[in-house]
Amino acid sequence: MAGNDLGSLLGGLLGGGQGSTSGGSGAGILGALLQSLAGGSGTGSSSGSGGGNPLGGLLEMLTRSGLTAQKDSWVGTGENQPVTGAQIQQALPDETLKQVAEQAGVTSDQAAGAIAQTLPRAVDKLSPNGVLPAASLEDLIKAQQV
Repeated sequence: MAGNDLGSLLGGLLGGGQGSTSGGSGAGILGALLQSLAGGSGTGSSSGSGGGNPLGGLLEMLTRSGLTAQKDSWVGTGENQPVTGAQIQQALPDETLKQVAEQAGVTSDQAAGAIAQTLPRAVDKLSPNGVLPAASLEDLIKAQQV
């Protein structure tokens, strides 16, 4: 499944592949979320006006939820500001988070916590020059692993 592939790619990018969080892999859960936001049809799909990958759409959701400072710190070149699981739960559609949690075999709270732990590092690594490139998410991850 493409979501699992995306989770594996993210795990490799973040170091260790299967970084554990309570109940599941943070990279795997983030991969499932991004796959869900892409409409389940592939990692190169666009979500809304988020550019060439679902990560842009996710970052737009965070901005709309008042998490602009955190999001900007991850994309920028400075220190990453933390985000909480509760903030992630408020930013994401309930059904999307429930679906991702079910796929990972964890609760929605656990999934949101895993996303909160993994997302800042993932965005930081995928935007090394302080800008999120427009390439497909899969291509961005592979380019960072070279």
